[in-house]
Amino acid sequence: MEYTVKKLGEIAGVSTRTIRYYDEIELLKPARINSSGYRIYGQEEVDRLQQILFYKELGVGLDEIKDILDDPAFDATLALREHRKILLNRRAQLDQLIANVDKTLGVKEGRMTMSDKEKFNGFKEKMVEENEKKYGKEVRGKYGDKSVDESNAKVMNMSEEEYEKVTGLEQEIKKMLGEAFQDGDPGSEMAQKAADLHRQWISFYWGHYSKEAHAGLSQMYVDDERFKAYYDGEQEGVAEFLRDAIHIYTGQKKEVE
Repeated sequence: MEYTVKKLGEIAGVSTRTIRYYDEIELLKPARINSSGYRIYGQEEVDRLQQILFYKELGVGLDEIKDILDDPAFDATLALREHRKILLNRRAQLDQLIANVDKTLGVKEGRMTMSDKEKFNGFKEKMVEENEKKYGKEVRGKYGDKSVDESNAKVMNMSEEEYEKVTGLEQEIKKMLGEAFQDGDPGSEMAQKAADLHRQWISFYWGHYSKEAHAGLSQMYVDDERFKAYYDGEQEGVAEFLRDAIHIYTGQKKEVE
């Protein structure tokens, strides 16, 4: 079966403007142009659009999606299996979050009791899910599935006290980093304190800390635009400053003379 831009947009739930844009950037080209000048899409294009939307839902950028789909080694069946696995994991996380909310309501209404650990399970599931969606592909590619799975398991086993400490550390790092950045010296006492706090923070997630991995992670903060945007949100250059501070802290780079 063949579809015009309008019909394809209707069945896929996307705007005609989006489909035309995908054509402009050569992410989704039509099968042909008919005698009236309309773009016509066939089954192959429908399948490709499905893959595009799957990857978009997983937080993958359009340029990267194009590279993935255009790779001669791309296996559509294998990709669908991976999508299914991720979606099942996400459903399980949402089910646990819903169950957590239901149980919390039950506690509030006096129908049941709930341990402190149970109260935070849903929030920890949400944390893991959001991190996977934003950074999972890059981090798994750099450190491997085993390390990431161990990190996720460590998050899920956090106590309430640990959960509060790790979220507090994150804010403390950003505050101290912002102050140290004004001085401009990544080797300063405050910058090195921020690097040490960062080590404490990632140690909540990592099964085993190493200086090399810490330094490598800080480089990813600069190389990956999403990480960079997080640290450069208030002041541009903070991600590079943190990278330099961590490299000094881990002995990967000498202090600035």
